Amino acid sequence: MKETELMKIRVMSDLVAGGSNPEYLLWVGCAGSYDDRYKKVIRALVKVLNFAGVDFAVLGPEESCTGDPARRAGNEMLFQMQALSNIQLLNKYKIKKIITACPHCYNTIKNEYPALGGNYEVIHHSELLEKIIEQQGPVMDLKWSQKRPVTYHDSCYLGRSNDIYASPRNIIRALHADLREMGRNRSGALCCGAGGSQMFKDTETGDREINLERTKEAIGTRAEIIATACPFCLTMITDGVNSFEKTQEVKVLDVVELFEKALNRPS
Repeated sequence: MKETELMKIRVMSDLVAGGSNPEYLLWVGCAGSYDDRYKKVIRALVKVLNFAGVDFAVLGPEESCTGDPARRAGNEMLFQMQALSNIQLLNKYKIKKIITACPHCYNTIKNEYPALGGNYEVIHHSELLEKIIEQQGPVMDLKWSQKRPVTYHDSCYLGRSNDIYASPRNIIRALHADLREMGRNRSGALCCGAGGSQMFKDTETGDREINLERTKEAIGTRAEIIATACPFCLTMITDGVNSFEKTQEVKVLDVVELFEKALNRPS
């Protein structure tokens, strides 16, 4: 499949105007829309979805923030305004299934929108990638990461909030990587320090930075790659690697970037 075909993105309003509805809406999220680093993750996800033949579209300029940061910061009125506006749009397009790469978006749309009238099947990209591997793995060469030491950092909103621990790890194992767990993992994992709108606050008084503590644990596994499945975690762990001046030895990648590299760089 050509690069242009892999990057093909359809917009929901155009499809509906033409009388069709895709199976999935890809919720890009604020990070995927505005953060230069995370845009690369969304591009990798789009390539994988197209490669696997997933029927999806995006809202484009109609997409807005889910309201998660507002609610976590205590601005309930702003959250409800943002959420109700999104729900009205999603229901107008008769959206049934939503893919999101951000655990914060995932948690908000899946667990908090139903109380406001928004009921959808929400799928984190790691769950969908796992499903793609189960269905199409035999026809894919997924050995790009063969024997490479990889450690995985559990996102709070993906793990403790939604009990998704296996999917990201199954993706890493499917790539034949050497998965090395940190001492604190799964439900006992240490937060990256960005959740609950902490990402947007000034540092509080203390003698240690939580993201540096977590990064130190990851580096301690001697992994070449620290895998994440959350834009907040990606940012915080990357900052940690930069602080320890380990950028040449350790790379921080989203699980879908590992997957996409396996498709583009077969061994």
